[in-house]
Amino acid sequence: MVKLIIQIPCYNEERTLGITLAALPRKLPGIDCIEWLVIDDGSRDRTLEVAKTNGVDHIVHFPTNQGLAKAFMAGLETSLKAGADIIVNTDADNQYCATDIPRLIQPILLHQAEIVVGARPIWQTKQFSLSKKLLQKLGSWVVQIASNTKVPDAPSGFRAFSREAALQLNVFNNYTYTLETIIQAGQKGIAIASVPIHTNPVMRPSRLVKSTPRYVMRSLFTILRIFMIYQPLRFFLILGSLPSSVGVLLGIRWLLFFFFETSTRTRVPSLILAAILILIGFQLWMFGLVADLMAANRRLVEEVQLRMRRIDAEKRSEG
Repeated sequence: MVKLIIQIPCYNEERTLGITLAALPRKLPGIDCIEWLVIDDGSRDRTLEVAKTNGVDHIVHFPTNQGLAKAFMAGLETSLKAGADIIVNTDADNQYCATDIPRLIQPILLHQAEIVVGARPIWQTKQFSLSKKLLQKLGSWVVQIASNTKVPDAPSGFRAFSREAALQLNVFNNYTYTLETIIQAGQKGIAIASVPIHTNPVMRPSRLVKSTPRYVMRSLFTILRIFMIYQPLRFFLILGSLPSSVGVLLGIRWLLFFFFETSTRTRVPSLILAAILILIGFQLWMFGLVADLMAANRRLVEEVQLRMRRIDAEKRSEG
């Protein structure tokens, strides 16, 4: 028996949630049971009442707003406890076409991928400005490099997760889960795929991208943070190589002047600066070694956590 749970993180979505729920399927080929889950992230309107009125099977309610990332993770945890084999995440603003859900879950049903990300037609979306389209492509390209994946639309929230993938995911960022989960999946070797999807007309402005520069800065910070967590030695080696390289070049320059210049100038400041830069680079390399040892411990903790989650899920399914 294959159970699909469609989860929807919500924050003040009384106007659009009913429309989104009305389009969701209750039967699909290859799926024996479909249930709906709404995560009410501290809404101050009638979101909770709309969810109950439209026959939502599971509801998670936060008394106060916790942010999209926490709502997403709470949805995954609740879905796993409810025995979901596949979890589909979609937005409450009806941005994504529910008719694309069969296409989204197909690679999981065929055991071709553990995570599937819906790729929006960015260049054909009239509601996106040219700057937003370029930033979406640039951000996705950076995520592809950081994660070693080929996901063309990294910020897309229309996703499907297998049970095994959902058990392995952890989100550290409070802002959003979209970029972090892709990078994390790539670093953990979780098979990830992308399928083209359609989008509906925009019904409200994005709450996540209130300011494009701020969104870009937060996204870059998220990418750097995840890269530091999963590739600390590589990160600090690259970071330490920059001042070390400049210091070595300054040192070579000082030596050339010392041996071949007839002037009496000692150029001590250049020598001191070179020594400082080399020391800074060396310290960053040491930080990388320490961080790499900590990362090894983190991987052990994650393996223990994964085993505990699997045991808990098995107990719940047996009960």
